[in-house]
Amino acid sequence: MSCRTFIAVLALIAATSSARGDVTLPSLIDDHMVLQMGREIPFWGWAESGEEITVTIISKDKDAGENPKPETATTQAAADGRWLVKLPARNKPGSVEVTITGKNTQTLTDVLVGDVWLCSGQSNMEWPVSASLNHQEEVAEAKYPMIRFFKVERSTARVPQDDNDGQWVECSPETIGGMSAVAYFFGRELHQRLKRPIGLVQAAHGGAICEAWTSHSALKQDEDFSKILERSERASSDPNQANNPNRASVLFNGMIAPLKTFSIKGAIWYQGESNVMRAYQYRKLFPVLINDWRQGWGQGDFPFLYVQLANYVSDKSKPDHPVEPEESAWAEMREAQSTALSLSKTGMVVAIDLGEPRDIHPKNKQDVGHRLALSALKVAYGQDVVASGPEFKSMKVKGSQIELEFQSIGEGMVSHGGELKGFAVAAADKKFVWATGRIDGNKIIVSSAEVTVPVAVRYSWGDNPEGNLFNRAGLPASPFRTDHWTGITTENR
Repeated sequence: MSCRTFIAVLALIAATSSARGDVTLPSLIDDHMVLQMGREIPFWGWAESGEEITVTIISKDKDAGENPKPETATTQAAADGRWLVKLPARNKPGSVEVTITGKNTQTLTDVLVGDVWLCSGQSNMEWPVSASLNHQEEVAEAKYPMIRFFKVERSTARVPQDDNDGQWVECSPETIGGMSAVAYFFGRELHQRLKRPIGLVQAAHGGAICEAWTSHSALKQDEDFSKILERSERASSDPNQANNPNRASVLFNGMIAPLKTFSIKGAIWYQGESNVMRAYQYRKLFPVLINDWRQGWGQGDFPFLYVQLANYVSDKSKPDHPVEPEESAWAEMREAQSTALSLSKTGMVVAIDLGEPRDIHPKNKQDVGHRLALSALKVAYGQDVVASGPEFKSMKVKGSQIELEFQSIGEGMVSHGGELKGFAVAAADKKFVWATGRIDGNKIIVSSAEVTVPVAVRYSWGDNPEGNLFNRAGLPASPFRTDHWTGITTENR
């Protein structure tokens, strides 16, 4: 060992020794963060075993007076060095300063109290503002100091992690370009409508499958997911697959587990493209993820809002085309996504009109964010707003016609661009043909001269369908079918 190397080693030992016992914090607890209002505020980190830790919050708002009363909580680090305290909820938005004291003291400044939303999924959630529609104008106008982003760095792990890399930043033209466009447009509208700080925790990974975001303990409880776990185990045993995000639970472990102690208002989710060919399985898999996250956070059924897959690729089967309606894995995925609405405090954004046939990443993320914000106002904030387009409710067969009843029609249903399109009917032979439809109040009457005894209706059932049913609020109807006939993804596991 050279003299220089020896001196470097001694310096490292000295630095380590002096740092031993210092209170350290996860990356999520830092300057510029947003704390969730209306809930107990958790703080956690690491210190020397038995070390006493005190956390103090003091208001920095102008109306707090010259000597605002601080709130304090004290604990001791456990044998493994971990510590956790929870301070009382703060029930109004504002600005605070946080001090964490052990053998060392850390003061966190420019901390806001507002609403925190977890923003997760695959590439359409990850898609940045700098690549969205009208991105130059959007970036230039992104001057919202009360909106903060925490972007979780991509990370996979075989076991749940305690921390991950990320940093809170203030929303500005200098910072917004690389942040999630969906999350930003969603958060911007909430901030403008609710007049409170908004924290957006972005944990997204392009191309990621749903099960990568779900804990191992949740997946192993259902035999239907055994093949998922087997595939993951084979991939994990291959050194070349060490960073492959498409393995069960690895994104949950690396990017979600470290966040679970942090209080949130709810979650928004845009994912499903990578599970399309296993759409039928997604009917079960997606609710498992939602329940898994809710259980992990321990906040009860927090609002979970998600985006139904947009139209994509060129669909040969359209009303003005001679080819009859076709089966579609994309349509089956949209149906699978809609079944999660049976869970409490969920909301689904329909994006069937926003897609691009040749691009799986539609640039119009503004309307996606707007529709998510409407869903949040209704589901999370209890406001009386029209948050979705017409939703199929029931059907009645009346001779050669089928009467469809809808809900969530707001001030009424309309067809955009002329006569209604996208409806198809079938007799008991299961062969669908295009049908005509007319709006009658909250009902639509559907029929086809080719089917005298109809038994089933489908609407916008295709990869890139041409349905044009909306309500007067400008929100599209979700694709649906009235039959339960076996689809093309039923056996895929």
